Amino acid sequence: MLPFPRAFRCTPQRLCLAVVQCLTAWGSVQASLAQTQTSSDQGLQLKPTPALSEELTSAQRRESPVFLRGDTVSGRTDLETVIQGNAELRKADTVIRADRLEYNQPSDQARASGNVRIYRNGNLYEGPLMEIQVESFEGFFQQPSYHFGKNDAHGEASRADFLDESHTVVHDATYTTCRRLPGPSWMPDWVLRATTITLDNDEEEGLAEGAYLSFKGVPILPVPAIGFPLTEKRRSGFLPLTVGFDNVSGTTVAVPYYWNIAPNRDATITPTLMASRGVDVAANFRYLEPTYNGRLFVDSMPGDKMRDLDRWGLVFVHNDTINTGIPNVAPVTLAMNINRVSDNNYWRDFSSPETTLTQRLLSGDILASWSSGPVSGTVHMLQWQTLQDPDAPIVPPYDRMPQITAHYGKNNVSGFDYSLDGDFTQFQADSHLTGQPNAQRTFALMQVSRPWLAPEGYITPKLQLHATSYQFDSMLSDGSQSANSVVPTFSLDSGLVFERESTLLGRNYVQTLEPRAFYVYTPYVNQSMLPNYDTGAADFNFASIYTENAYVGNDKISDNNLLTLGVTTRFLDPDSGAQYARFAIAQRLRMEEQRVTINSSTDTAKAGLSDLLLGAEVNLNERWALDTTTQYNPLTDQSVRSTIGARYNPSPYRVINAAYRFQRDVSEQIDVSWQWPINDLWGDRGQDLGAGRGQGEGRYYAVGRMNYSMDQSKLTDTILGVEYDAGCWLGRVVFSRLQTSTSSAVERWVFQLEFVGFTRVGTADPTSTLKQNISRYQNLRNSGSADTSRFSNYE
Repeated sequence: MLPFPRAFRCTPQRLCLAVVQCLTAWGSVQASLAQTQTSSDQGLQLKPTPALSEELTSAQRRESPVFLRGDTVSGRTDLETVIQGNAELRKADTVIRADRLEYNQPSDQARASGNVRIYRNGNLYEGPLMEIQVESFEGFFQQPSYHFGKNDAHGEASRADFLDESHTVVHDATYTTCRRLPGPSWMPDWVLRATTITLDNDEEEGLAEGAYLSFKGVPILPVPAIGFPLTEKRRSGFLPLTVGFDNVSGTTVAVPYYWNIAPNRDATITPTLMASRGVDVAANFRYLEPTYNGRLFVDSMPGDKMRDLDRWGLVFVHNDTINTGIPNVAPVTLAMNINRVSDNNYWRDFSSPETTLTQRLLSGDILASWSSGPVSGTVHMLQWQTLQDPDAPIVPPYDRMPQITAHYGKNNVSGFDYSLDGDFTQFQADSHLTGQPNAQRTFALMQVSRPWLAPEGYITPKLQLHATSYQFDSMLSDGSQSANSVVPTFSLDSGLVFERESTLLGRNYVQTLEPRAFYVYTPYVNQSMLPNYDTGAADFNFASIYTENAYVGNDKISDNNLLTLGVTTRFLDPDSGAQYARFAIAQRLRMEEQRVTINSSTDTAKAGLSDLLLGAEVNLNERWALDTTTQYNPLTDQSVRSTIGARYNPSPYRVINAAYRFQRDVSEQIDVSWQWPINDLWGDRGQDLGAGRGQGEGRYYAVGRMNYSMDQSKLTDTILGVEYDAGCWLGRVVFSRLQTSTSSAVERWVFQLEFVGFTRVGTADPTSTLKQNISRYQNLRNSGSADTSRFSNYE
């Protein structure tokens, strides 16, 4: 359909052409009305849609009409059309504007000259001359400038060749994501110059040949060829080279290669040259299937020059769901987590991206679990690798080879809840280090309770019976090779809930008052001859103070005759129920002295009042958060242990975290971390551009974390850094000092330039370190491009 031009000068030739066009258009209208009437007779119904289709099929493009308009129009119907002045062609998702436009309908060929602008799928090209087949998008553009909607990149070239709708080759090209500023003297902060740049929209990647990257007018990265992403779609290729400096391995240079094997599999292979050690190669393979997933990390350094050893590390994580094939039987869930290294010094020598390998206790764990209704069971194999330090040896934990558990439980059977748990474990370790024999332990825990629940409160009596049996590999001090223990427990848990409307600081709240009473009685059973394989003292907090056993594990069951009283009050939003504040207090009243201990050196709990537990959590608004817990001894009028944490987060990219941790006669620490715009100091508050966009160009951000030991009067862990956001590039400088022992630490400097939408150069990526150490740290740029559409920048 050909609309009338905006300015139509009536000449005999143009008048005849206009008459022909009108008759053709009227014939099309009549045919369309007839077809509509026929369809209506067949019951055709319109189907509304909330949005236009994002993707067009080839048939839709082929059948879509061509719209032409301009100041003057001449040509032959269904053959060629010439438009002079403000010429415009529209077809499907393509728009062409120019001073002069020639369109040949049989060949679908368009030739435009003078201030040419062509828009296609969110991309825009401008220049003096263009010739193209509209539907297939094959042709060329002379001296174009271009802008890509997917990553907001732009540039200029001597020529652009459109191979098809997805592939374009630009010659003598530039490429940058820096925002163009007014004025002829503008130059981007960074620019990629290349002999040719091939853009592949199917693979969403670009390939620059004969290229070099300039930063601030200085060439910094000359390369014969370099690939770069147009979006965040995964692609095979070399990742940015990284350089690191630390006081252990010296200068390190890593060249990672990413291999996109399949949509559900990939691998990253990273050769690293360490000046003081040699060459290290790490490989990280990931896979994801419908019923299983996992990853394999392998790190190898043959002939470490500093240790004169072959060094290696291994991490294997696998999760699987195995169908048994038995009717009405649930599948078996399998989980594996294997961590192993070559030697005792690996954890201190290598700053591995696998943080589990930088610890001194490495687990090798295989767990198979199964459940069907009230019945469940597991088979567990756990073996530890303990990295010993002669200056600070540690007692290794026990391997469980194997551990077999079973559980049966039902709720609300005539009002009763009951369960039965069984466990068989073979404990193995070096008895010379543990000081006790290895053993096979079997225990059973039977529980039955009768809850009475109501909106205003609850009361739950419970009976427990804990039975344990041991078979030792060698004799105990009394000559026995077996031991048994049976311990019953009765508990009564009760609580009430009161509510009232309240007003605080000018806001309306629902305030609750929740008193709670918990009584537990466990008679004394002599367990002094029993070994200890997995038992430790439970932490004294609001979760453990309302439990039956003072210990975690199953070797020792504490004798108790005590009553725990506590009360909690909460301030809730009356509409949403969100909690703005919580205050709690609890204390135990022990009627008899506790006699069961973990070992002979453990202090027993005395009769009388326990330490007082005080806690508060305040979230009055989105900016401030406070969480504190204090264990207070009323006899000595001193705090035994205190933890105070606070967070101030007034807006994106502004956060300060502070924590004070104190444990009498053990440690006292202050921990502070932050991310904050330095520009705030001179009144530049920035803009709210949304998550992953920063707060505007030309802004500095201070980042860091400092952990200060007050009892040692020194900093233990320190991270200090500065980030700079220039809009199209980011700069980061980070110094870290992480304590590895009382007398040694690893110091590292990290530098990085990130060219937004293109690549990164510098040392190892510091953002992972910042995320691990700064709570609520936000990256100045989120990975991936902004959401774009074929209607973006639509004209």
